[in-house]
Amino acid sequence: MRILVTNDDGIHAPGIALLEEIARQLSDDVWVCAPSDNQTGAGHSLTLSLPVRLRKHAERRFSVTGTPTDAVSIGLKQVLDSPPDLILSGINAGANLGDDITYSGTVSAAMEGALAGIRSIALSQVMKQERPAWGDRFATAREWGPKVIQPLIGAPFEPRTLVTVNFPCLAPEEVRGIRVVRQGFHDYARASVIEGRDPRGQRYYWFGLDAIEHTPDHGTDLEAIGEGHVSVTPLQLDLTHHASLSGLAQRFGG
Repeated sequence: MRILVTNDDGIHAPGIALLEEIARQLSDDVWVCAPSDNQTGAGHSLTLSLPVRLRKHAERRFSVTGTPTDAVSIGLKQVLDSPPDLILSGINAGANLGDDITYSGTVSAAMEGALAGIRSIALSQVMKQERPAWGDRFATAREWGPKVIQPLIGAPFEPRTLVTVNFPCLAPEEVRGIRVVRQGFHDYARASVIEGRDPRGQRYYWFGLDAIEHTPDHGTDLEAIGEGHVSVTPLQLDLTHHASLSGLAQRFGG
């Protein structure tokens, strides 16, 4: 089995090193192609106004000066001589839950893989600012990652679908299990905008990541994480709201 590993935190992030380690437990044919720098919040964006450069770091290990989507696209079209059987994206340093997945470069890298018809899984480790009592921030992902990925390798994936996984911010032994759930939605998800002045007096703006208030609905990723489970959520790339089609068509004489 050939595996392509990528992320949005960059080629030197500890999360991708762990994911590569987990991938090597599953296969001896593991390739890495990831952004050269942190691309958190890049979403499903492509670099169109600048050239993207490919750098080889080691055998089967590459980075690109672009987004996670660029990394997957170049990995499939320039790095690999044949398609992988599996794309693993992550392990992100932070949650990708609810409607935050629309911003996520981690999830978007898996989306690009799904568009190419390749089984794709995005993985994220929920974190808090303070260092956890158990030390290793990725300890839960290290312990539970193989337990989640292995069953997904043989599971049927519908065309243009992917799976996103979140590990709770708990010690590995405190995790209550794995729960398959739907995507939730936050009550409030807008970041604050902080205004400042640079040393030359020019105005700039910095987006802040405020704590997000939410009331977890039943059966969602937000609830699963809040109750101490690993959340597994299947996503589809068809964003059409099918229930609205006939009503809108009637307004246009359809």
